[in-house]
Amino acid sequence: MTESLLTKSLTLSYGDSNIIEDLNLSIPLNEITVLIGANGCGKSTLLRSIARLLKPKKGSVLLDGEDIFKLSTKQVARNLSILPQSPVASEGLTVLQLVKQGRYPYQSWRQQWTEKDEEIVLNALRATGTEHLQDRPVDELSGGQRQRAWIAMTLAQDTDIILLDEPTTYLDLTHQIEVLDLLYELNQQQKRTIIMVLHDINLACRYADHIITVRDRGVYRQGKPEEIMTTDLVSHVFDLDCQMTTDPIFGTPLCIPYGKGRRIS
Repeated sequence: MTESLLTKSLTLSYGDSNIIEDLNLSIPLNEITVLIGANGCGKSTLLRSIARLLKPKKGSVLLDGEDIFKLSTKQVARNLSILPQSPVASEGLTVLQLVKQGRYPYQSWRQQWTEKDEEIVLNALRATGTEHLQDRPVDELSGGQRQRAWIAMTLAQDTDIILLDEPTTYLDLTHQIEVLDLLYELNQQQKRTIIMVLHDINLACRYADHIITVRDRGVYRQGKPEEIMTTDLVSHVFDLDCQMTTDPIFGTPLCIPYGKGRRIS
């Protein structure tokens, strides 16, 4: 069981341009953490570094006290999985074949496919409601079905931590809620630590236990949605004037943006 995930004096860059600077961050385990912020602020960059896909310019990402970039690829893959933005499957690859790829970190010349692998794959299909789709090519599925199939693959990887980069991108509202409900259930029922980037402030407030707002190459504020989401925060992080109220159904913070659209006087 993973004990901790944190960054220490983390600086990330592309070329000479620093995206994140000197960041110390601790991710709450067994909770849903959502990264929010304006476009280009570094949310996805930070997520990629936590997933060991982007090496720091300075500092480190620590998994159970060990530098994640000094661990083997298989060690990391057995502790955390990542679903990147808009993943693409090989043409003709079926859902079952895709989900089986999640077991690759556990395969070796000494340990081939086992009954346990089969059971974990089937459980991942059941958990995501994709069991009936297992023989369908991934590229023939609807957007919501396809995203559930990819999430099933990350579940088959059987990690304590799941990272997702904008898992609702290009999905209509119905499928956005469907995917986020699924992630919520995985967190509640299996205690998976989920870290994801979302653009929608209201969905972030609804589903997150912990929100991290990214601005000026670091964390602007972080905490429970009801404790940190204010009009001042939205103004500073998104350069947006709004009114904050309470979601009448879920009791979470609700952002109503001002704009130049039609108004009722």
